[in-house]
Amino acid sequence: MGAAAPLRDVHRGLAPPSGGPARVALLSGHYLYYHYGCDGLDDRGWGCGYRTLQTLCSWPEGRPAGVPGLDAVQAALEAMGDKPPGFCGSQSWIGCVEASLCLDHFGGPVGRLCHVPRGAGLRGELERLYAHFSGGGGPVMVGGDADARSKALLGVCLGPDAQAYALILDPHYWGTPKSPSDLQAGGWVAWREVSTAFDPHSFYNLCLTSRSPEKPPPPLD
Repeated sequence: MGAAAPLRDVHRGLAPPSGGPARVALLSGHYLYYHYGCDGLDDRGWGCGYRTLQTLCSWPEGRPAGVPGLDAVQAALEAMGDKPPGFCGSQSWIGCVEASLCLDHFGGPVGRLCHVPRGAGLRGELERLYAHFSGGGGPVMVGGDADARSKALLGVCLGPDAQAYALILDPHYWGTPKSPSDLQAGGWVAWREVSTAFDPHSFYNLCLTSRSPEKPPPPLD
């Protein structure tokens, strides 16, 4: 599969999942959707954390400038001593801790780590996530151990009762998407019930992005 320009803001147009009154908070700014093979490199089975990191690096301008390639990420982690010699060129995974190091190294948005213990799920973090998104925050990287599939959260929807949904961007897509509507129809960006989208047997790490102090908000479209 050849390289293709990543699509921008692929969640636009999705309706909130709750039919009744609900509190909805979405990320501000713009981002690009990075996924398996989007640059021509076949990273299926190991690259989801790198692709989610690239999406985080593209925020808040939604431009590819400053987004590192997978080889640059591996070289940076090896150079800073986080990974041993020989990590470059491997098919080793990365998670939220490595992503936060790379955000700082490459001058991307600020990444703040949050650990969710095993068995707690994300339900206890919903108010934190709501405050993050409603306060101008960017995409949130999520990864765990039993649930090792990296993904990005773009928003939350909290219903009047126990209903709770997360807007999830899945980097495991393989192919060349023609439009955001194609991705939405395939469920690659979708509202998911928190109670079923996250494994209660897994711990989770979150990397919450916010604008660097020297970066002003992007102009409104």
